[in-house]
Amino acid sequence: QVQLVESGGGLVQAGGSLRLSCAASGRTLSRYAMGWFRQAPGKEREFVAAIVWSGTNIYYADSVKGRFSISRDNAKNTVYLQMNSLKPEDTAVYYCVADSRGRATSLPIDYWGQGTQVTVSS
Repeated sequence: QVQLVESGGGLVQAGGSLRLSCAASGRTLSRYAMGWFRQAPGKEREFVAAIVWSGTNIYYADSVKGRFSISRDNAKNTVYLQMNSLKPEDTAVYYCVADSRGRATSLPIDYWGQGTQVTVSS
Protein backbone atom coordinates (compact mmCIF):
# COMPACT_ATOMS: atom_id res chain seq x y z
CA GLN A 1 0.00 0.00 0.00
CA VAL A 2 1.15 3.54 -0.79
CA GLN A 3 0.09 6.69 1.03
CA LEU A 4 0.34 10.03 -0.75
CA VAL A 5 0.14 13.33 1.14
CA GLU A 6 -0.03 16.61 -0.74
CA SER A 7 0.92 20.03 0.58
CA GLY A 8 1.49 23.53 -0.74
CA GLY A 9 -1.96 24.48 -1.94
CA GLY A 10 -3.55 27.81 -1.13
CA LEU A 11 -4.88 31.09 -2.44
CA VAL A 12 -2.87 33.10 -4.95
CA GLN A 13 -3.56 35.97 -7.31
CA ALA A 14 -3.57 35.47 -11.05
CA GLY A 15 -0.03 35.53 -12.40
CA GLY A 16 1.38 34.19 -9.16
CA SER A 17 3.12 30.92 -8.34
CA LEU A 18 2.66 27.94 -6.05
CA ARG A 19 4.68 24.81 -5.47
CA LEU A 20 2.88 21.61 -4.58
CA SER A 21 4.64 18.72 -2.89
CA CYS A 22 3.59 15.11 -2.55
CA ALA A 23 5.26 12.85 -0.03
CA ALA A 24 4.85 9.13 -0.54
CA SER A 25 5.19 6.45 2.08
CA GLY A 26 4.38 2.80 2.59
CA ARG A 27 6.67 1.21 0.05
CA THR A 28 9.45 2.06 -2.32
CA LEU A 29 8.27 3.96 -5.36
CA SER A 30 10.97 2.83 -7.71
CA ARG A 31 9.36 2.01 -11.06
CA TYR A 32 6.25 4.01 -10.18
CA ALA A 33 5.26 6.89 -12.40
CA MET A 34 3.96 9.81 -10.37
CA GLY A 35 1.90 12.78 -11.32
CA TRP A 36 -0.89 15.22 -10.70
CA PHE A 37 -4.53 15.39 -11.63
CA ARG A 38 -6.99 18.15 -10.79
CA GLN A 39 -10.72 18.58 -10.47
CA ALA A 40 -12.55 21.88 -10.67
CA PRO A 41 -16.09 22.32 -9.32
CA GLY A 42 -18.62 20.80 -11.69
CA LYS A 43 -15.94 19.35 -13.94
CA GLU A 44 -14.39 15.94 -14.44
CA ARG A 45 -11.02 15.09 -12.98
CA GLU A 46 -8.29 15.82 -15.52
CA PHE A 47 -4.63 15.00 -16.03
CA VAL A 48 -2.11 17.77 -15.31
CA ALA A 49 1.44 16.39 -15.34
CA ALA A 50 3.36 13.15 -14.82
CA ILE A 51 6.93 11.91 -14.56
CA VAL A 52 8.28 8.37 -14.83
CA TRP A 53 10.39 7.03 -11.98
CA SER A 54 13.71 7.74 -13.73
CA GLY A 55 12.67 11.29 -14.55
CA THR A 56 13.58 10.82 -18.21
CA ASN A 57 10.02 11.09 -19.51
CA ILE A 58 7.72 13.92 -18.50
CA TYR A 59 4.20 14.64 -19.70
CA TYR A 60 2.00 17.73 -19.46
CA ALA A 61 -1.54 18.62 -20.34
CA ASP A 62 -1.67 21.21 -23.11
CA SER A 63 -3.36 23.67 -20.77
CA VAL A 64 -0.33 23.85 -18.44
CA LYS A 65 2.61 23.44 -20.84
CA GLY A 66 5.14 26.22 -20.40
CA ARG A 67 3.68 27.24 -17.03
CA PHE A 68 3.91 24.14 -14.84
CA SER A 69 6.95 21.99 -14.13
CA ILE A 70 6.99 18.55 -12.50
CA SER A 71 9.99 16.98 -10.80
CA ARG A 72 10.71 14.19 -8.34
CA ASP A 73 13.27 13.30 -5.70
CA ASN A 74 13.34 9.53 -5.44
CA ALA A 75 15.60 9.61 -2.39
CA LYS A 76 12.86 11.52 -0.57
CA ASN A 77 9.94 9.71 -2.25
CA THR A 78 8.58 13.12 -3.16
CA VAL A 79 7.17 14.67 -6.31
CA TYR A 80 6.77 18.39 -6.90
CA LEU A 81 4.62 20.57 -9.12
CA GLN A 82 5.88 24.10 -9.69
CA MET A 83 3.02 26.22 -10.97
CA ASN A 84 3.82 29.61 -12.49
CA SER A 85 1.70 32.22 -14.27
CA LEU A 86 -1.38 30.85 -12.58
CA LYS A 87 -4.80 31.61 -14.04
CA PRO A 88 -8.25 31.58 -12.44
CA GLU A 89 -9.06 28.51 -14.55
CA ASP A 90 -6.31 26.62 -12.70
CA THR A 91 -8.50 26.73 -9.61
CA ALA A 92 -9.15 23.13 -8.56
CA VAL A 93 -8.38 20.42 -6.07
CA TYR A 94 -5.03 18.94 -7.07
CA TYR A 95 -4.42 15.24 -6.50
CA CYS A 96 -1.10 13.45 -6.38
CA VAL A 97 -1.06 10.03 -8.03
CA ALA A 98 1.26 7.06 -8.28
CA ASP A 99 0.96 4.27 -10.82
CA SER A 100 2.99 1.13 -11.35
CA ARG A 101 1.57 0.12 -14.71
CA GLY A 102 1.98 3.11 -16.97
CA ARG A 103 2.80 6.80 -17.21
CA ALA A 104 0.26 8.08 -14.66
CA THR A 105 -1.36 10.15 -17.41
CA SER A 106 -4.74 8.44 -17.58
CA LEU A 107 -7.09 6.24 -15.62
CA PRO A 108 -6.93 3.80 -14.01
CA ILE A 109 -4.41 4.93 -11.40
CA ASP A 110 -3.11 2.78 -8.55
CA TYR A 111 -2.95 5.36 -5.76
CA TRP A 112 -4.40 8.81 -5.05
CA GLY A 113 -3.69 11.43 -2.44
CA GLN A 114 -6.44 13.22 -0.56
CA GLY A 115 -6.06 16.40 -2.60
CA THR A 116 -5.03 19.97 -1.91
CA GLN A 117 -7.02 23.06 -2.87
CA VAL A 118 -5.53 25.63 -5.22
CA THR A 119 -7.50 28.84 -5.68
CA VAL A 120 -6.43 31.53 -8.14
CA SER A 121 -8.17 34.88 -7.79
CA SER A 122 -8.59 37.27 -10.70
